[in-house]
Amino acid sequence: MPNKKKKAARVPMPEQAPEIRKRNFEEVPTGYTVKMAQQEAARCLQCKKPACVDGCPVEVDIPGFINLLTEGDLTAAIRHIWSTNALPAVCGRVCPQEIQCEGKCILAKRGEAVAIGNLERFCADYERENGTGALPPTQARTGKKVAVVGSGPSGLTVAGDLIIKGHDVTIMEAFHKPGGVLVYGIPEFRLPKEIVAQEVNFLERLGVKVECNMVAGRTVSLDELFEQGYGAIYLGVGAGLPSFMNIPGENLIGILSANEYLTRANLMKAYKFPEVDTPIPMGKKVCVLGAGNVAMDAARTAMRLGAEQVRIVYRRSRDEMPARKAEIHHAEEEGIEMFLLTNPVRYIGDESGRLTAMECIKMELGEPDDSGRRRPVAIKGSEFEMETDLVIVAVGSGANPLLTKSTPDLALNKWGYIEADLETGKTSKKGVWAGGDIVTGAATVILAMGAGRVAANSIHKYLTWGW
Repeated sequence: MPNKKKKAARVPMPEQAPEIRKRNFEEVPTGYTVKMAQQEAARCLQCKKPACVDGCPVEVDIPGFINLLTEGDLTAAIRHIWSTNALPAVCGRVCPQEIQCEGKCILAKRGEAVAIGNLERFCADYERENGTGALPPTQARTGKKVAVVGSGPSGLTVAGDLIIKGHDVTIMEAFHKPGGVLVYGIPEFRLPKEIVAQEVNFLERLGVKVECNMVAGRTVSLDELFEQGYGAIYLGVGAGLPSFMNIPGENLIGILSANEYLTRANLMKAYKFPEVDTPIPMGKKVCVLGAGNVAMDAARTAMRLGAEQVRIVYRRSRDEMPARKAEIHHAEEEGIEMFLLTNPVRYIGDESGRLTAMECIKMELGEPDDSGRRRPVAIKGSEFEMETDLVIVAVGSGANPLLTKSTPDLALNKWGYIEADLETGKTSKKGVWAGGDIVTGAATVILAMGAGRVAANSIHKYLTWGW
């Protein structure tokens, strides 16, 4: 008799219609109902050797929580997730499940994978809206103090793991709100800030202390933290140094980094100006350079801020675009145009120094480069001008130098990222660990969380048995 689970279609996540959402900052997917979640959960084959778990950097027991969801025990389902993942509402929304857990799902070989991310999000959202507020158990207090510098996904993971293991944890965040890239980088319509705040609050209820406006390397040094009694320090300061292309005209008014643009819009809520006193450049004809998730976020934000035309300008083809397919799909649904195999070479301005156009050149793909993607090569004589009054540069970012420059005994690589053992997170400085984008360069939320999990285990061993 054929297995009916294999034939069941994936339950789609309801979404706002593109013509409506393109002009508001409300979350695009609206979430599963209980019935929808259990219908999707029933598709799971409960494999004896679940490959989906191998694809998860924090090793969530995916069949385990899905089985509890199927049985209707929603409280047990979220507790099961919490045992390995302190940020399920975040991961369910922004992790690239299609290349991680869902990419390994056996159903994906002949159809559509189980919607693991949607189910994780459902469990977290249901608990937040309907749960008792009960917390997972923590181990007896050890009296050992840990400082976590940076409150992005890796730092929050370290804090959650170590507070449950019985250590005292203090998070130190440079900005006025915790969350790191989750609040300054990812737009409201993809990850509502209320969700991040509630995930942080979950850690605070477990006993984690959060201190904002603390700039490690300026407000306090690492050595001073050791003097204050901290037994271990974790550095998760991210890679937020903006990168530009160094082409003529880059100082014209109307050109800014995606880092600044998204920080103003997200963390500082510039989209609510003047209700919130944070202005943001408003463009009518906007060009976003790059094709990663950050570029998609910037382009979709510009559309919501009232742009008449938004274009993604990328020097490679669609096959090489690093953004998630879902993000590209959502952007195109919202009317964002893709100018592929196109590279800017010069910005053009008026007599007042304001951007009016961008000169570009057409590209073709040659042999693969070090990244494995085919190298773009300029087509001689193919230059053309593109009218624009706002360019947002989203071509990557560099290592945050504020902390590393003030800590000379912390070994860095040639790009300025912290050198850390990938098996433990240990740095060259005794008692100091690092992980996430400040070690790997810009990557995904879940990979940063995986690095945090590795470091937390190593820190626990160090505090318990020594280096």
